[in-house]
Amino acid sequence: MSHKLKVGELRESYLTDEEIWRIFTIVLSSKSVKSSTYKYALIKALIENLYQVNERFELTYDQLAFSFTKIYWNLIVQHDLIKQNRGKNARVVTIIKEAQSKYGIPSQFIFDKIDEQLQVKLVSKVKATMKENVYGALYGDTRGSFYAFDHKKEFFKLNPAVHSFMLNYQRLIVNLTNYHMAVMIEELNEVPSINYLLGKVESIAKRSTLRPFERLLLNHYEASCFYCEKGLSGKKGETHVDHFIPWSFVQSDHIWNLVLSCNKCNSSKSDKLPKKDFLENIINRNEDLSDKKDDVTITKMMMNYKDKKIIMLYDYSIKNGFDTIWSP
Repeated sequence: MSHKLKVGELRESYLTDEEIWRIFTIVLSSKSVKSSTYKYALIKALIENLYQVNERFELTYDQLAFSFTKIYWNLIVQHDLIKQNRGKNARVVTIIKEAQSKYGIPSQFIFDKIDEQLQVKLVSKVKATMKENVYGALYGDTRGSFYAFDHKKEFFKLNPAVHSFMLNYQRLIVNLTNYHMAVMIEELNEVPSINYLLGKVESIAKRSTLRPFERLLLNHYEASCFYCEKGLSGKKGETHVDHFIPWSFVQSDHIWNLVLSCNKCNSSKSDKLPKKDFLENIINRNEDLSDKKDDVTITKMMMNYKDKKIIMLYDYSIKNGFDTIWSP
């Protein structure tokens, strides 16, 4: 049984796009064993961390477990979608509901709002569950060709060909995964309709606020709009934190993709890509952030950042349909 594996070696180093699509189709279809929503959550966690891989295309179990926990916390606590498994409750549901009950956490609290120490405890427990039920299962469904993993070393290594494929077709993979995950949740929970669910599944990775990033950036930079350079007075509603590459493509919040913006620029830019002139500006800003070794929080947030990541993100977002270019 593949889900019991503790080590999985990469069986194929090179795959064509056609071969990868064929495997993805099986993973998302009825031909795959779908006893829980776990595999969809792992795919979503991978997408959220696509630009966080190191030079060897590796991610840590902690990175993936954090995203995985956040996905389920927001589904289970915020939206009361308890059934994530056929048969008995999925272990991740039990972990999260027990923590919510023990600490008296209201249902409107998304994962990012709960105490950081509790986040760490939850991620640790979910990571153990992922070792037992998640990594091996998807590894089996993908025939060992998508990734390698090792429970003892707690590392996950994407096949470079699969990483490139996921970048190229990121938006389509996100939409397919969201749809199939919503279909299964609807079936398990007997909710009114798939339309009702899709919005919830699409938004589960979103933060409620980017204020912590605003404070960090204001600690190190003048209060001015990244785009039009207008000064920001600090009045309520005037200073915004904007995703340089739109969140709807990135599906995650990284400080190296976040900038301070005025209300006017943030509103007009919306879900568009800024013109390429600004790419050099954010690269320079990120080089400066990387140099701030005295700030442990920023150093941690800039871990594994390379200039080529934001360049790659910009190029791949255009390939994925974000080709309406904006300027102030």
